[in-house]
Amino acid sequence: MDVRSATPDDFEAITEVARKTWHATYDELEADMIDQTVDNWYTDDSMPLEAPGTIVLVAEDDSELVGFTHAVAQGDKADILRLYVHPEHQGEGVGSVLHEQLMAEIEAYDVDRVRSFDFAFNEASRAFYEGLGFEQTDEGEVEIDGEYYPEAVYTHDLT
Repeated sequence: MDVRSATPDDFEAITEVARKTWHATYDELEADMIDQTVDNWYTDDSMPLEAPGTIVLVAEDDSELVGFTHAVAQGDKADILRLYVHPEHQGEGVGSVLHEQLMAEIEAYDVDRVRSFDFAFNEASRAFYEGLGFEQTDEGEVEIDGEYYPEAVYTHDLT
């Protein structure tokens, strides 16, 4: 498996991984809403590769994009906004490898803490981040198509 920085040519595959993962993971959400959200959130506009502090990495297995992650480092913190692995490749260590490389790149920004966000009902995400030393430190809400869903905030202090 290779992990590298994303390029503009990766966004079609990124969107497909996001779509497959959302449909496989978020049973609580309607299929049409998932498709609309993925189409809006997983684009080069929503993950601008050239923006200061932005890190977008992709994982490839035999030249197939099987996962990606997106973080933004600003000031003393970095926020992991997305980390998705295609459902057919979950459990193979793709997420762990992506996270490890992401953390190495985040450390170059000299941040004190890293946060990650996901739906509060995503138990797999909770287990993944807690297994990496993150703790749930807050809850909020994320708005999708006029509906509000509980969001968990996980934090890992680097100091």
